[in-house]
Amino acid sequence: MPKKGTKSKKAVDDVPDQQENKLPDYLELQRTRVVCNADAPIHTQGFQYSGAFAAMGVDNSVSVEKFCKNFKIDIKRLTEDDMEFDMIGVDASIANAFRRILIAEVPTMAIEKIFMADNTSVIADEVLSHRLGLIPLDADPRLFDYISENDVPNERNTIVFKLHVSCEKGSQRITVKSGELEWLPEGSQLSMASPAQSGDKQKTFTSFSQSQKEILEKPLGVKFKDITIARLGPGQAIELEAHAVKGVGKVHAKWSPVATAWYRMLPEVVILEQIEGEEAEELVKKCPVNVFDIEDLGNGGKRAVVAKPRACTLCRECVMGPCGEKIQLRRVRDHFIYTIESTGALPPEVLFTEAVKILEEKCERVISELS
Repeated sequence: MPKKGTKSKKAVDDVPDQQENKLPDYLELQRTRVVCNADAPIHTQGFQYSGAFAAMGVDNSVSVEKFCKNFKIDIKRLTEDDMEFDMIGVDASIANAFRRILIAEVPTMAIEKIFMADNTSVIADEVLSHRLGLIPLDADPRLFDYISENDVPNERNTIVFKLHVSCEKGSQRITVKSGELEWLPEGSQLSMASPAQSGDKQKTFTSFSQSQKEILEKPLGVKFKDITIARLGPGQAIELEAHAVKGVGKVHAKWSPVATAWYRMLPEVVILEQIEGEEAEELVKKCPVNVFDIEDLGNGGKRAVVAKPRACTLCRECVMGPCGEKIQLRRVRDHFIYTIESTGALPPEVLFTEAVKILEEKCERVISELS
């Protein structure tokens, strides 16, 4: 017999679970979407305060449990040089952090020093050096160490290339391509000074204790062999040695591992009222990326439907004109279409993994400083 004022266990079990409180549709739209009107977008700020909807019984706070439940990566396209994937369940600040890390903080190998032995081409030494520095190298930066001003160039922190091309007199002009850069696994071949005695070892600009062929699984070189470096006329020549080191894009753009890394919010195209007949055909013709299509209703009837909402570029042509009030363009606030284009040093999926590791290291550093 239960005491007065208490409920029996059976009575408690019979009570159905309370449903989680939900926001009204108009507030849920403001919280999760950016609406793009014909003149300007609205609801761009969002609700950052955790207690914004406390009076309605809705928790707007951020927690690890919510993140693990909602976060998702969906790969849409993956090739050797680029990838496109959906990043779902994150704030724009997180998506932008990955973008900035990919551009400026994931390391690569790039030519840093040029030792010019001969250059009689029309290109100045400085311009030629700059062009060589921007050539993507096919070298995994994870296999090399950073080099400082006081370090000696060795097989663990430096890659040496040689370029020796000449155009004979009386011949046609030739084009010097990036594929003519020759990898020197034994290190530099240019002497810093002539030996004091005939038996002394020649001192070069690097100090390799062993060949890089012994410590690397595959030979090194340039990623693209058809990049034009210079044009040589009859009697002109270029002879130089190029030293590549490890660096990051925030020091110089030549170390950036991506040609571009960008994202956009997932577009949503909603038809609020049916658009039929000639208006539907006009709407389909108006969209430059073919977001809309015509659905046959039978008996000669036609209406417009949304066929490819993901292709929408937000040109807003569809919301201008007589049909504008019947269509609403939206962007999903926590769903990002991410694109990574690699320069070739590392595959795009590896670049994103490295960016995640760098962000994780930053978070651990902040936690250790606060603790």
